[in-house]
Amino acid sequence: MGDANAFRNAAANGQVGIDPDAAHTVLNKIRTGKDAVEALLNGSGTLAQPPKLGNNPVGNAMAAKFVQRADGGGDSYSAALQNLLGQYQAAEEGIVQAMARYHEMDQSAADPFRKA
Repeated sequence: MGDANAFRNAAANGQVGIDPDAAHTVLNKIRTGKDAVEALLNGSGTLAQPPKLGNNPVGNAMAAKFVQRADGGGDSYSAALQNLLGQYQAAEEGIVQAMARYHEMDQSAADPFRKA
């Protein structure tokens, strides 16, 4: 998430500006991806159902491991989706902030030429 957060922070600090007309396509793609990840997250709980592998120590251990990998922490499917969603959110926020800063930066760059 470092790159997406770095971009968002740079935009928030006025270090990056993006022409809003040019950025709308990118912003729409980011939002489409974010919506898809949210839909997957909403359905990820259904993956956490223990499979029926038999009522024996090996079957029970494998079923518990499956549930943990599907919906637990660490390397789980749900954790990976949460990470991806966070990256989409940071990128979206960065694009929106950079779009807002574009005109401000453009005006600031043009000011020295207007005062001459």
